[in-house]
Amino acid sequence: MVGMQQIVAGNWKMNLTLSQGQIFVDNLVAGLDGVELKRQLLLAPNFTLLAALARSCAASGIGLVGQNCAFQESGAFTGETSVAMLKDVGAGYVLVGHSERRQLFSESDKLLQRKVQAVVGGGLVPILCVGETLEQRQSGAAYTLVVEQLKSALSDFPDAPLLVAYEPVWAIGTGRTATPEDARLMHQHIRKFLVAQFTWGAGVPILYGGSAKPENAASLLSQPEVNGLLVGGAALDPESFLQIALA
Repeated sequence: MVGMQQIVAGNWKMNLTLSQGQIFVDNLVAGLDGVELKRQLLLAPNFTLLAALARSCAASGIGLVGQNCAFQESGAFTGETSVAMLKDVGAGYVLVGHSERRQLFSESDKLLQRKVQAVVGGGLVPILCVGETLEQRQSGAAYTLVVEQLKSALSDFPDAPLLVAYEPVWAIGTGRTATPEDARLMHQHIRKFLVAQFTWGAGVPILYGGSAKPENAASLLSQPEVNGLLVGGAALDPESFLQIALA
């Protein structure tokens, strides 16, 4: 939307140790020195890095994102991390429904709806990820599927901060990228749903996530309704991440 600040979020997935993550942030902060940055930067490191990186990120205006969360508040859930725990160590956002959680860990729409509610209830901002596989796109089901994912996860969603990230699954880690036109059309479709569903839907940032890199960042970010990027592989190098942020 016109006037909406764009967001560039880096998802480190299961990469970078604590020392490597600190070096990344130090180099990124150094690269930002003296730069007029018009976009909001977010980083989603592994849980083990969040607390250690929180202070330096906060001092530089970089938001921290949890890569996942449990919907339960506490209890005997070995290996899980609650929203309160993420908030306590400095995270302001949580990824919900990333394609890898859906595809590799079989997270259902119902589970994701509970996670979205937990994130909002815990005072953090969900970054809801939606998207289709190559087979679903080729069958003509992409638009219908994405709307169904949105409807399910955002059922009974309150008037609260929200980000949506469109991830064409066929363009993640494959080197294949949706064209700027592909991104524009799907983002417009998502916007249409959000505006119809919520009185505040026009103000929800919609990020594109799918092999975004320095070479295509500017063309993607120039598209209507592309309010930012969710970056994977290119976010593991501070120089390339900064190039995307400044594209």
